[in-house]
Amino acid sequence: MDTLKTFLRHPTGVIGLVILLAVIVLAAVAPALFPDDPWEMVGAPFQPPLSEGLWLGSDMLGRDVAAGIAHGARVSLSIGVASTLAALFIGVVVGAIAGYFGGKVDDLMMRVTELFQTIPGFILAILLVATLGPTLSNVIIAIGAVSWPPLARLTRAEFLRLRGREFVQAAVCQGQPPMVVVLRHILPNAISPIIVTGSLTIATAILIESALSFLGLGDPNLMSWGFMIGASRTVMRQAWWMSVFPGIAILLTVLAINLVGEGLNDTLNPRISRRGRTV
Repeated sequence: MDTLKTFLRHPTGVIGLVILLAVIVLAAVAPALFPDDPWEMVGAPFQPPLSEGLWLGSDMLGRDVAAGIAHGARVSLSIGVASTLAALFIGVVVGAIAGYFGGKVDDLMMRVTELFQTIPGFILAILLVATLGPTLSNVIIAIGAVSWPPLARLTRAEFLRLRGREFVQAAVCQGQPPMVVVLRHILPNAISPIIVTGSLTIATAILIESALSFLGLGDPNLMSWGFMIGASRTVMRQAWWMSVFPGIAILLTVLAINLVGEGLNDTLNPRISRRGRTV
């Protein structure tokens, strides 16, 4: 409760949370608001916003732009959360093993991490999706595969910082196995910065998914914001609303997640945040 009260005193974090909750609610009620398939033609092509029955207008095939945005919110949020969970799992496991055991194990894990970081993340995501196929699960795998190295490095740094602390050494001296020491004593004390970084990774994952869909590498059976912008780029002057509204949706969602992440950082890591302001 104290953590929640501290977060609620962070104005930009609260603004971000309100916007994010609005996007989540829109994604949840999308089937009720727009029961028809977002791919279905419901009107004449190129209808401007506020046309009859079309809040945000229609696209070049007469599909409802508002329905596409609502259903696209479900796709973007689900991919962002799922790929971040995958990246968290890989990054925390790799970072925990490297930071706890150190030595040659640490060197091996960090060389693998650096190998992934030498390749630009978006290029690697394109290669993975193009190789595996543009399906929802493959997009999640690709984004997760390019998002875990920063989380691994952060986890390793936290484990290196904590493994020499007295309470950890006491647990080791008591003969507790490494798994128990890691899960019960080190990870709970290292979880705050991992949570903050993980929340920001969701925003990055949404941007990567939108860029992949813009290039035609998203799941062809799912409506997404990136696809809507990519499909409308050739008629931007004729029908500005087809790209502007999905772009606003991406902007607000990513901005909201970053504001929430900043609020979480100030709440969970107040000393670091305060030090950053005074530098």
